[in-house]
Amino acid sequence: MNKKLKITDEIKKLSFEEALSELEQIVENLERGDIELEDSISIYEKGVILKAHCEDKLKTAQMKIDKIISHPDGDFSSEPLDEI
Repeated sequence: MNKKLKITDEIKKLSFEEALSELEQIVENLERGDIELEDSISIYEKGVILKAHCEDKLKTAQMKIDKIISHPDGDFSSEPLDEI
């Protein structure tokens, strides 16, 4: 249990790009199929956590995106971008 908390703390510090890179490496390792079962389970669990972290980073970024509105008087303003 403490191991999972430690991994989560490590992962929280990763940027989206770093986490995605690690996740891609995990997928490659698992696809090769030359890893022992116990190790496969362990890195799969880390992959699940990395995936959740990446999704959270994307959701946070999406909430920060604003659309820029041009007004007839030449002025600009912004408002939250409508979800697609």
